[in-house]
Amino acid sequence: MLLHLTTLDGWLAHPDRPYATATLALEGFIHCSADEESALAVANARFARTPGPLMMLLIEETALDSAVRWEPAGDADPADPDAPLFPHIYGPVNRSAVAGMLEVGRDVEGRWATLALWS
Repeated sequence: MLLHLTTLDGWLAHPDRPYATATLALEGFIHCSADEESALAVANARFARTPGPLMMLLIEETALDSAVRWEPAGDADPADPDAPLFPHIYGPVNRSAVAGMLEVGRDVEGRWATLALWS
């Protein structure tokens, strides 16, 4: 399962089309994480000032119409064999590949820290 962070408005925009992000247009891929811990770290690094709601899409990799490549983060040394790899989706996400969605919540210190099923 690939994990992708987005605002609720971002997910709900254009529900009749495959899901796409600004990074797809700018960088050529959609950023994802492989596990909840790294996704929450990304949430706090990239979405710290986002008022919310912040959502975590649960994407079934094998159901995607677009290619997935596991690559180091942009600031990682590509020669480092221990650099963690992140899944990048090279194209839009067909909505049928989204198996579910979790709402990301904040802890008492204001950090993104909890996940709850969203219905």
